[in-house]
Amino acid sequence: MYESYFQLRERPFALSPDPDYLYPSRVHREALAYLRYGIESQAGFVVITGEIGSGKTTLLQALLRGLDAQTTVVRLMNTLLEPRELLEAIAIDLGIVPSGTSKPALLRDLSFRLVEERAAGRIVLLVIDEAQNLGLPALEEIRMLSNLETEKSKLIQTILVGQPDLRQQLDLPRLEQLRQRITVSYHLDALDQDETEAYINHRLRRAALGTPMQLGRDVTDRVHERAKGVPRIINVICDAALVYAYAEDRRSVDAAMLTDVFQELEATGVLKPLSALQAVTSAYVAQGANGNHVEPVRQPVTAESSISPAAEVSIEHGAALDRSREIAEQQSMLRLREDQIARRERQLGEQQRVLAEEYRLFRSRQSRELARGAAEQARQRPFHATTWPPAPVAVSDSWEESERRTFWDRVKQAITGVRS
Repeated sequence: MYESYFQLRERPFALSPDPDYLYPSRVHREALAYLRYGIESQAGFVVITGEIGSGKTTLLQALLRGLDAQTTVVRLMNTLLEPRELLEAIAIDLGIVPSGTSKPALLRDLSFRLVEERAAGRIVLLVIDEAQNLGLPALEEIRMLSNLETEKSKLIQTILVGQPDLRQQLDLPRLEQLRQRITVSYHLDALDQDETEAYINHRLRRAALGTPMQLGRDVTDRVHERAKGVPRIINVICDAALVYAYAEDRRSVDAAMLTDVFQELEATGVLKPLSALQAVTSAYVAQGANGNHVEPVRQPVTAESSISPAAEVSIEHGAALDRSREIAEQQSMLRLREDQIARRERQLGEQQRVLAEEYRLFRSRQSRELARGAAEQARQRPFHATTWPPAPVAVSDSWEESERRTFWDRVKQAITGVRS
């Protein structure tokens, strides 16, 4: 949209995790060094955490780009998986087709493949992004998978990357064994004001075709104040500012323009609205940065006048929006869980159908085998010659006479009433 207008080869503040635009801030340099150390030393588990939008995925992209061909990478991005599904996803990335095998058979196949990779001189690196979504059984399954090892080293290394919730999960007593296997751990902090300025102008230089555009410290300070040093929110604000400048046919971005940009982003729901008190503070900073002398407003602070009614309404409105967002996130998670349960039910139904069909075929095959066995036994039984037709069975005269006498005795008894 605005690339040619500002002589840029591409959008410098796109949200895609492009390692070409990774700014080597202090925290990102340290995190990258920890990751490389964990891989080179073949440590058991490496944990990297950071707030949403802190640049974790971009950091991973830069790390994986620098790996050599002797490293086999298994990367999982979708972590809403049950323990069995997690193992199947790892097996698929290693070229193993699960094909409905049992869990012991799947673990055996995984073990064989890991041994093959190690025999070929390759290291298997399991990278799990968004690891905070993994349940406790899935994390425990990963720990059990790390038990696959030779006498001197692990057959698989694991990097867990996630939000701060991941650390809370790992602190649970149930995961004590997994926590003891973590040898490298690092948390990505937000950028400070100096790093925010360097980050913004670094991306502008990377995307420039000619003389790079540069934003002044007054602009970057306001961006830092609004974004709290989070790289993704910085990108959102700066990209919107360039779009706004392009629409207004302006070649630069100033601090006053950012006020309109913030209002637009808040109106569209991209940014959370500031309270009235924060908005007044931001306006004061912007006017002071533009060279206008602004006297601070000094009012006696009392229990009644500490916050104006407008500020209270704005705060309540912001709290209501936060609650609605939390409810929407919870509903989204519930829908995901419902979809997951429905999928599991379909899989179970299909498995039951397959088992019933296999049982029917087994019974049919068993019946045929029994029939063949009976026929074979009949063929092997010795044949005895017999005369035909069979001789009649002789009936003794005494039996006929006794039967006849008995009959007449009963007739006589019926007529005379005398028993003979």
